[in-house]
Amino acid sequence: MNIVVVGLGSMGKRRIRLIRDLYPDYKIAGVDGREDRRQEAKDLLGIDTYESISSITDKIDCAFVCTSPMSHAAVISECLKRGWNVFTELNLVDEGYEENLKLASDAGLTLFISSTFYYREEIKYIRSQVDGGNWNYIYHIGQYLPDWHPWESYKDFFVGDKRTNGCREIMAIELPWLTGTFGEVKDYKVISDRMTGLNIDYDDNFMIHLTHDNGNKGVLVVDVVSPVAVRKLEVYKEGGYVSWSGTPDSLMKFDPEQKKLMPVTLLEKTEHNDNYSAFIVENAYKNEITEFFDVVSGKKEPEYDFVKDMKILKLIDSLGA
Repeated sequence: MNIVVVGLGSMGKRRIRLIRDLYPDYKIAGVDGREDRRQEAKDLLGIDTYESISSITDKIDCAFVCTSPMSHAAVISECLKRGWNVFTELNLVDEGYEENLKLASDAGLTLFISSTFYYREEIKYIRSQVDGGNWNYIYHIGQYLPDWHPWESYKDFFVGDKRTNGCREIMAIELPWLTGTFGEVKDYKVISDRMTGLNIDYDDNFMIHLTHDNGNKGVLVVDVVSPVAVRKLEVYKEGGYVSWSGTPDSLMKFDPEQKKLMPVTLLEKTEHNDNYSAFIVENAYKNEITEFFDVVSGKKEPEYDFVKDMKILKLIDSLGA
């Protein structure tokens, strides 16, 4: 199978490495408008690179869209019009959704959107424990914005832009699995403001109370303020309690017989890239890549899709992020 990765920044190069690990026989090329990124990809990864999609004359089966979110709609459209199945990173805005869904449907192509946390083993376990309504959760995710990509200014990174800002990205990562676990959101209350002196034009912290349609409810705290990278979740009801601090070895469950918290051991061996926070594990990225190719081959339906993502983005809009 012939693959092209569009966008050779950190995520694009990461996707190439993961695809190679999973499918060493697949041929991979890269596209990026920046000559320095093309050269780096050639040197580090040994792939053919192109300045634009239109420069590619070889047959391509699938494209991975790893450019900045505001460019996704146009890139996805160009790929679909060339007959390529598409895997896209988070979009953060819903521009072109209906048009690209129609393009994919008319051409019988797969249009797949990343939602990496759906594929984390800890999240799968938490979802298995939430049996209906009457659960509460408290969830805090935060990290100081300049620390996200310490190798570049946050003003040169899409999270510095109000339309694709850091708090919005966190919500777009977390709300798909939260609604998939606890139910559709039927009501919410939001408190947000700015706590930092960062040169941004959006609120840098949100405290959100969510009421789900089946009676579950939770408090979601999202920020780009915390000097310590934090992901901390508590889920509880009468007789049940699960906690997770974002790493594979931090998943805990209350044992009613022993009356104490016990670690939950997951069978999957964890893979981690030292260039990223301890919260980021490679397994989930590999799992969703595998699912993409399974969807392309007709083996299964995706866990998450563009229709669900449109609802999530509308919810995020209403939350003010």
